[in-house]
Amino acid sequence: MQKRIVIIGGGFAGINLALELGKNTYYQVTLVDKNNYNFFPPLIYQVATAYLEPSSISYPIRKLFRSKDNLHFRLGELVKVVPESKQVVLSNGDLDYDMLVFATGAETNYFGMENVKKHAIPMKTLSDAIQMRNRLLTHFEEATISKDPDEVRKTLNIVIAGGGPTGVEISGMFAEMRYRIMHKDYPELKNTGAEIYLVDGGAALLKPMSKKSQQHTLEQLTALGVKVILNSHVSDFVDDEVIFSDGTKIPTKNLIWAAGVSAMQFEGIPITSYGRGKRLMVNAYHQIEGLTDIYAIGDTCYLTGDPAYPEGHPQVAQVAIQQGKNLAANFKRLAEKKDQRGFVYSDRGSMAIIGRNQAVVDLPKPKIHLKGFIAWCAWLFIHLLSLISYRNRINTFYHWTVAYFSRDQSLRMIIRPVDLPSTDAEPLEELNTSPQDLHKL
Repeated sequence: MQKRIVIIGGGFAGINLALELGKNTYYQVTLVDKNNYNFFPPLIYQVATAYLEPSSISYPIRKLFRSKDNLHFRLGELVKVVPESKQVVLSNGDLDYDMLVFATGAETNYFGMENVKKHAIPMKTLSDAIQMRNRLLTHFEEATISKDPDEVRKTLNIVIAGGGPTGVEISGMFAEMRYRIMHKDYPELKNTGAEIYLVDGGAALLKPMSKKSQQHTLEQLTALGVKVILNSHVSDFVDDEVIFSDGTKIPTKNLIWAAGVSAMQFEGIPITSYGRGKRLMVNAYHQIEGLTDIYAIGDTCYLTGDPAYPEGHPQVAQVAIQQGKNLAANFKRLAEKKDQRGFVYSDRGSMAIIGRNQAVVDLPKPKIHLKGFIAWCAWLFIHLLSLISYRNRINTFYHWTVAYFSRDQSLRMIIRPVDLPSTDAEPLEELNTSPQDLHKL
């Protein structure tokens, strides 16, 4: 009888674990996710700024699982875990498991600031990216008909909180759009005095990267006209004003939140199993401490068994991918009654794109720093290869090519979901409509 593995989460970690176990007759694998697609978070900001379509960075999970008879998908959300009976309760039913794997990633961390949580634009999911695109394009349209210069500036000012790769990349993208696109699409908005601000609480941008990368990034963003504010935290967002820890304020309707993430907690998992940032504490084999046959991989886990990372691994894509593959290899060894191997992270380097022909790359082995056009080409190449399907790669490459040579893109459309009629609609007879009338319609 096949062993049942249930994976909660279809991100980098969960998808790589499932695909590595595809066609393995020893295991039946069910992946659970609230979305029916996998997407590529490092390119979320390009969907948000209308340089890529959502379909360029996403792919249906069921299509990924085709021809792999032991892989199954379940659309739903985790409600709680019942470790005693080896069962998970979902929003639409229950599942039994022999091994349970948490690969739930992380969610946006607002550090307890309710106004920021309520009014800022997050940058974590595909839905966030579409919401941001709609909101910003709507604000641009509103600004074209406003007669109040102060209101126009407030509507167009953009504040990005968080100086990591996402914050750097999105601020650079907005700066490029301001110079190359805005004056063409919105001639009414010339000389408004609106600014792009990138804010971080640290002393430098791209904190994990080398000082050379940090300095080059600061210089290039400043040259693009981005106002970089360091050593300052956002403390509130009230009445269309971003308030900083030193009391200064910036009037804006657009606060983009890329300042931090936090793992999630789940009913049924003891509070003692959680560590820093709500991450599940696991041993070198990804097993959650104090629990049997329950594992965690990716951003949601806190693994301290790797000698090079005693404080846990960074919450980045490569860690999640490698952990998913390592756990899959260990499950295969378990089926063959072989010893498991502890996880050791192989750092492939860090990179961030700044703007057209500008990026920074740090490679650990050998220790190499790249900047400018070469780093930009490397960034494009690595991100294309990292997309999950050939279709995604071709689609993304096409849009990038068009954008590069035309210095423009044609995806700036406001597409809002329509509210569907309630499923609690009145029965036909109460609407005074007969079957004969419906037939005529």
